[in-house]
Amino acid sequence: MTRQFFGTDGIRGVVGQDPITPDFFIRLGFAIGSILVKNNTDKKMKHPSVVIGKDTRVSGYMLESALEAGFIAAGVDVYLTGPMPTPAIAYLTKALRSQAGIVISASHNPFPDNGIKIFSEAGEKLPDAFETEVELALNQSIKTVLPHELGKAKRVDDAEGRYVEFCKSTFPEKLNLRGFKIVLDCAHGATYRVAPKIFSELGAEVITIGNEPDGFNINLDVGSTHPKTIKEATLKHKADLGIAFDGDGDRVVMIDHLGHIVDGDQLVLVIARALQQKNQLKGGVVGTLMTNMAIEKALDDLSIEFVRTHVGDRYVLETLLEKGWSIGGENSGHILTLDQHSTGDAIIASLQVLKSLRLLNQSLHDATKDSPLYPQVLINVETNKKIDLENNKSIQDAIKNVESKLNDKGRVLLRPSGTEPKIRVMVEGEDLEAVKNYAKFIADKVKEIA
Repeated sequence: MTRQFFGTDGIRGVVGQDPITPDFFIRLGFAIGSILVKNNTDKKMKHPSVVIGKDTRVSGYMLESALEAGFIAAGVDVYLTGPMPTPAIAYLTKALRSQAGIVISASHNPFPDNGIKIFSEAGEKLPDAFETEVELALNQSIKTVLPHELGKAKRVDDAEGRYVEFCKSTFPEKLNLRGFKIVLDCAHGATYRVAPKIFSELGAEVITIGNEPDGFNINLDVGSTHPKTIKEATLKHKADLGIAFDGDGDRVVMIDHLGHIVDGDQLVLVIARALQQKNQLKGGVVGTLMTNMAIEKALDDLSIEFVRTHVGDRYVLETLLEKGWSIGGENSGHILTLDQHSTGDAIIASLQVLKSLRLLNQSLHDATKDSPLYPQVLINVETNKKIDLENNKSIQDAIKNVESKLNDKGRVLLRPSGTEPKIRVMVEGEDLEAVKNYAKFIADKVKEIA
């Protein structure tokens, strides 16, 4: 069974434990392809083209073929890259002058799930108007173009090398990684070939784990969503730091040499502080509603402007572009450095952190120890109906009660999940036990009306 929805990181047709059928993806390829053909105003271009990449899930073989068939039937040429990180497809879409980039991936989800993300010709997430147009086109029947108008498919043999060199180009030529001993966790995913090359060619001593994908083990007890694995490996090998990516290479978390987890919020702070010291920070920093309050306070102490958006790297990107800033991200490890790439890229973000450590002349531990995160407790409350959180007196009274006790030294956030029938209750503050109690108190109020 296939579920389709439009999420904050692009269009997805997500498939789970039920048998996967390629029908939806053939129709999706044809729908997107038909729109690209219709919008083609370049008379010199016989066919629009798309770049298709994927992660290491076994279902990717079938879905790649299904999308390819749909695009070719619509009269669109297809460039196939094989397993590549999501941000690599954004880069290659621009490099190959294609009209769209397609990534077959369910990101940090387990292997039974799969879906797609779509990039524009500028290597950016698609606007809402395009998504709406695709939804409408999906309801139309497939009518293949005439034989002489069919698209063609071509394998991009040098895709890996192109992306490796692109990532290396974001690290200053006058700097190198010699002297760094780094453990990389590639989550048995899309970074498993390119990431070790990039870091070792820049001079680091690299130990790689999570680099043996078999189609079924992507994100399985490895990667950024399972930091215990990279922590243990970093301590075992006495490395300077550990870097863990998610399955499609757009999220990253790090581990310092003492085994402390460093999340996306802290990594953004490291990058921003180094840029400020070198008078290279463009504007301020964008975070989300989930960004830890400790990071907001640390940025304020540095006189760096900080703005929050809704949860989702898409909203972070929109705000960065609106303000003309370059640095933003989420605690999950989605980090955008728009002076380097048009989308969040875990490898490039990692390189910017390492560049910052070189410029600050600090270890990862020293660069983050003065900004410890506030304890943050998240409780998901299942609900079978829509709840007006803003106008429910019982819930609002509970929030005001907790906020008064936090006394400006913490936050309360309630929001409905964008993909599940749940209300997410988040409380953060200086004292963990108090935060746990406050979160449970509010969650119980939500449950009473859920």
